[in-house]
Amino acid sequence: MSERDLKGYWRKNLRYLSILLTIWFTVSYGFGILLAPMLNEIKMGGFKLGFWCAQQGSIYAFVIIIFVYVYLMNKLDREFGVSEEDA
Repeated sequence: MSERDLKGYWRKNLRYLSILLTIWFTVSYGFGILLAPMLNEIKMGGFKLGFWCAQQGSIYAFVIIIFVYVYLMNKLDREFGVSEEDA
């Protein structure tokens, strides 16, 4: 892999990471802490929505983000010819 390709690969990887971590931060900190008083007015399954977002929503979001990251990295690896399938 050339130096130019290597920089492009890591630039895209860091872009994916920053977007996904921003989403996770928004869900866990934003919905679970900052917006909790407003969300607590809504009930979901007998629990206040702010509590649910803090306790369950951030975990679900993190697991989904893991699968999205794996998908994006496999796609990126194929794009740059470094996937396990190419070896």
